[in-house]
Amino acid sequence: MGSSKKALITGGTGFIGSALVRFMLEAGYDLRVLDNHSRGAEARLADVRDGFELVTADIRDADAVRKAARGMDSIIHLAYVNGTEFFYTQPRLVLDVGVRGMLNVLDACEAEGVGDLVLASSSEVYQTPETVPTDETAALSVPDPMNPRYSYGGGKIISELLTLNWGREGFDRVLIFRPHNVYGPDMGWEHVLPQFALRMKVLCDENPQGTIPFPIQGNGRETRSFIYIDDFTAGLGRILERGEHRNIYHIGTRDERSIRSVAESVAGVFDRDIEVVPGKLQPGGTLRRCPDISKLESLGFEPRTAFDDGVRKLTEWYVQHADQAPKEKT
Repeated sequence: MGSSKKALITGGTGFIGSALVRFMLEAGYDLRVLDNHSRGAEARLADVRDGFELVTADIRDADAVRKAARGMDSIIHLAYVNGTEFFYTQPRLVLDVGVRGMLNVLDACEAEGVGDLVLASSSEVYQTPETVPTDETAALSVPDPMNPRYSYGGGKIISELLTLNWGREGFDRVLIFRPHNVYGPDMGWEHVLPQFALRMKVLCDENPQGTIPFPIQGNGRETRSFIYIDDFTAGLGRILERGEHRNIYHIGTRDERSIRSVAESVAGVFDRDIEVVPGKLQPGGTLRRCPDISKLESLGFEPRTAFDDGVRKLTEWYVQHADQAPKEKT
């Protein structure tokens, strides 16, 4: 995809979307962004607002999506409802936005002759993978359709199936990328790292001395790997540049960490010691997750941000903006 191409980014005022907008503007793309700002915020892009066209619309509005696709060479489809709490509390909304939005994007591509489509999927499509590190060929799974948590992963699986099968004909290229725990400043309030940062701030204020009891979900031995937002956009840039038709790519790191060690890294930003207090794990939570990124590495990608450096940047941002946090999150 050349630097002079016209691209539509759906969900472009979200955390990942806004970072991608900045990255693609710097690379010389002519950009249009579609978002209803239900999970995003125009303020994230205030300093580059003159550099792209903004369409304020819902991804479920077929006419608006088709109009936004008009004249585009490529669509990068990010619009979705993220945040674990929404999986449990609003599963119908998650699926409606996910599936209806995906169909609208595919219909718009066909109607407007957009030949290049890139879909943002998720590591949640695996739920509990049999092999860790996990490569892109691992089985996708909805372990329990009665559990509303799987509205998110299930919607992403449906989106992948739609993209790959619609992409069999009429498209020059369809690609799927699966992010693995992208993090950074201003990523939202419903994720583990921001919650740890804000929890640590409150506990430090309440406990000015000594070791701090730090409650978590689970026993702390659950693992994840995290990728800093700047590394993520660099990885996605490689996929946009070199990714092959009807291929799937992980974007993440091989740095698998226990949630206990993640909490300790956050505490380290405050120069405090903690004692992790185990708690109940949400039903459907995955005990271990880490991607094999060999496929992305073959495109020339290498993550550069050390976890502790990224966590420091994230934590400092959330401490500075703690007054903006929803009250129940702290």
